[in-house]
Order: sequence, then structure tokens, then C-alpha cells
Amino acid sequence: MTADASPDLVEVAEKLHSAAIHLLRRLRRQDVATGQTAPRLSALSVIVYGGPLTLGALAVAEQVRPPTITRIVAALEADGLVAREPSPADRRVTLVRATPAGETLLHEGRRRRTAQLAGQLAALPREDRATLARAADLLESLR
Repeated sequence: MTADASPDLVEVAEKLHSAAIHLLRRLRRQDVATGQTAPRLSALSVIVYGGPLTLGALAVAEQVRPPTITRIVAALEADGLVAREPSPADRRVTLVRATPAGETLLHEGRRRRTAQLAGQLAALPREDRATLARAADLLESLR
């Protein structure tokens, strides 16, 4: 515990941590519709939002070893979701980029998860939704 993390702050942090994990697990159920595994979707997300990158950079971002990311990218490539291309800066370097099909798959998955959450939020009273909107803004500011 840091010097400025009082017990009540630790309790709030624990509740937020638990709630975030449970929320993401519930929303991840929507990912079944993509036909892709969670590791593949995670890697595809990094590629879509991070732009073309090397296998090494992707392995670091995903916190996996190079052979693991090579298998994941090969599967995504076989499904037409990513493509390999030479780097414009150094033709010896290969970059992985998302294909239009990969971008569409990822964006549709996000839309499904967001729609599910929006439906759940709609069941809450207006005041609670306003509180959650403010909390979301506060959490975003912690990045």
C-alpha cells in the first residue's frame, strides 16, 4: 500500500477492480459471435487501434512470447483478418496490419458489447446513470 492509500481508498479500489473484471467477463460473452478466441481478439484490437506493427512489438503489447504471437497472427491471417506487409521505412521488416474484414469484425464486436451494456444501463434510474457517466469520466482521467 502506498503512503497516501488509506484503507477506505483501498476498499474502493478493490470494489472497482472486482466490478470491472465481472463487467468485462459478462460483456466478453458477446465475443463468441466473432468466431475468434480471446487472445486473437486482443491481438487484433492492438493491431486495429495501434496501427501496423511488428510481430515483436505485438508480442510485447500482448505480453506473450514471440512463438505465441506468431501462431496468433498466423490464425488471424488465415481468417483474412490481418495481412503482413513490408515496412516502408525498412523493407527487411515485416509489419502486421488489420484488413478491412479485421477492422469490421473488431468494430462489430465492440458495438455488440456496447449495446449489451447500454441495455443494462437503461434499466437503471436516470440519477444512477448520471452517476455512472460521471464515474466513467473520472476513471478515464486516471489513464
